[in-house]
Amino acid sequence: MENTDISAEAPIACSLESGAFRERLAWIADLNRAALLDAQREGLRLILTYRRDHADQVREMVRREQQCCAFLGFELHVGDDSVTLAIAAPESAADALDAVFEPFLPSETGSAGCGCTATRDT
Repeated sequence: MENTDISAEAPIACSLESGAFRERLAWIADLNRAALLDAQREGLRLILTYRRDHADQVREMVRREQQCCAFLGFELHVGDDSVTLAIAAPESAADALDAVFEPFLPSETGSAGCGCTATRDT
């Protein structure tokens, strides 16, 4: 299991510029279309289950999101048949949780919101 903690010091904001932000949203949407099996909300956590054969792409998503969204915590478990990713937001992001998690959800429920946060620095 791979785990990253939530940074209490990090602002609840995405550090990506608008072009990179749009590219990231498209990249996550492509990954979801190809491999997302399930998405469940549990309080301040979003639990995503992906096909096992996309484990490297899920790891890459975590690596990228850690760089721009230090306020989120990630826990990754690679099993025999699937990859489970838990994304945790701090209590301070509770009011913006729908926007924080929206881009990680399947595209039929997600839209062009930020994958990192409810607000974005430009």
